[in-house]
Amino acid sequence: MDPDLRAAVTRIAAALERLAPPPPAPVDLTAADAFVWHPAQSRAKGADVGGAHLAPVRRVARVEIALLKGIERQKHILLENTRQFAAGHPANNAMLWGARGMGKSSLVKAVHAETNAARPGSLKLIEIHREDIASLPELLALLRGAGAEGAAQRCLIFCDDLSFEREDADYKALKSVLDGGIEGRPENVLFYATSNRRHLMPRDMIENERSTAINPSEATEEKVSLSDRFGLWIGFHNCDQDMFFAMIEGYAGAMGLPVAADELHRQAVEWSVTRGGRSGRVAWQFIQDLAGRLGAA
Repeated sequence: MDPDLRAAVTRIAAALERLAPPPPAPVDLTAADAFVWHPAQSRAKGADVGGAHLAPVRRVARVEIALLKGIERQKHILLENTRQFAAGHPANNAMLWGARGMGKSSLVKAVHAETNAARPGSLKLIEIHREDIASLPELLALLRGAGAEGAAQRCLIFCDDLSFEREDADYKALKSVLDGGIEGRPENVLFYATSNRRHLMPRDMIENERSTAINPSEATEEKVSLSDRFGLWIGFHNCDQDMFFAMIEGYAGAMGLPVAADELHRQAVEWSVTRGGRSGRVAWQFIQDLAGRLGAA
């Protein structure tokens, strides 16, 4: 090769190397058992956050799994699926859907803690904000094979209150990541999401697609097929008064509140009426208020 041409090619190659972004630093999952994902361009933050990274969470806000009442079947299903995954066996992505305030997100965090209690450090919990779902492929690429050589760290990605609105195309990216695409989901990653909607989209959005499409059934299937990517659908339903009392008594007992059962029930009913309903969240909020009043007395 002509020396001048060789020199020119060398200069071009060097310039391209300088322009190319540096390779991503190896992800360090030893800093904590839980992290929050921050992509380089975060819609959740509304700005550039200075490079994609996983922020360690030193203390996860969670409730012990034994205190979650009225969802025994849901606890069993999700815990078994998570334990299988942490042990290195196949497991399913899970969608927790249904009534608000009935412990969907609390269960995910409690199951993570319970799994790590049995197998310390076996499972990392990584929260991704709904607004950052479009960056999920980037996160999966970062986690693919992350961990010790020959033993990829098992990671549970969690998105709370996942749903999609009209003109929102992020659901197509999520569909591809969960089950499609030539790479597929990494074997060391599982995806759990919570939603008040079974199919993650408002009913009027699905019905509008059905009414305006040339083939209504195909349009509807396109919208609801995202939820089919989740191998587990776990439903949560409103609780009755007896279950509400069981939640109240469980929380009060765990906190050692010196209140007789009859009085506890009376105050709980009054609190639930002011809140317009009964749920695990309402029960916890009542106990927080009661504990504060007793502490201040």
